Amino acid sequence: MMIAAALAALVAQPSAGTPIVLGQGYTMAAPTLGGRYAVNVVLPDGYATKPGARYPVLYIIDGGVAQDLIHIAGVEKLGAAWGRSRDAIVVGIETKDRRRELTGPVGDPETRRKYPTAGGSAAFRAFIAERVKPFVTRRFRTNGQDAVIGESLAGLFIVETWLRQPALFGAYGAIDPSLWWDKEALSKVSAGLLAGRATTPPLYLAWARETSEEPGGLNRFLGSLDAHGGRRCLNQRLDLGHSTIYQQLSPQALQFLLPPASPPPPEFGFEVQCSKKS
Repeated sequence: MMIAAALAALVAQPSAGTPIVLGQGYTMAAPTLGGRYAVNVVLPDGYATKPGARYPVLYIIDGGVAQDLIHIAGVEKLGAAWGRSRDAIVVGIETKDRRRELTGPVGDPETRRKYPTAGGSAAFRAFIAERVKPFVTRRFRTNGQDAVIGESLAGLFIVETWLRQPALFGAYGAIDPSLWWDKEALSKVSAGLLAGRATTPPLYLAWARETSEEPGGLNRFLGSLDAHGGRRCLNQRLDLGHSTIYQQLSPQALQFLLPPASPPPPEFGFEVQCSKKS
């Protein structure tokens, strides 16, 4: 009896733990910035068993493991499983000094004094264009379509890229972008950067109540869109704060950025809420 009880207890013990693998991490030299940056790749389910399949790429700014990679990769996988958004190769691009990598040249003297490393967004964009995207295209089965998503300062970087280098990505998702940065400097040049363009890449733009309370930069940027065509979704959410809007709206953002081949059944309730001005 004692032996049987001991065997039963042994059988009841959990097995040794095994790693749960989300994806692969790479480090890449960034000559325009100095140092090396993590680039994390999460492949679609079935990637290994469908050798002929090709996929769009979703780039995440602030895509480190301790940043937004796990959140957005999980949303992408769940959306693909339910047919809300497409299967995609998820590429998280790490940031180290966000004010350096995600903001443009600083004009305000006080901001420059407080954040002396700020203003390197062009160098970070060059790193993505010259190193990250060519690596992804060479290494993985991409289909030529891509999108980018980010929040806060990453959202500011995405809006700036949409204005300054629109061909870098196929579609853009900016969640509560920090358009207040540097005394709203980016919004003051947005109309000039858009001048002469008949159309623009798809843009999903959402903002929370804090931005709505101090909307100067946002309103100036939105005003610059009026004369330009393009697929857009503008989503004001007074019920959400800066700390909650990314988690709440990322499924809608991916549905807009990576729309499925066939619309999901209406009974699922998958909506992309956009303002009438979109």
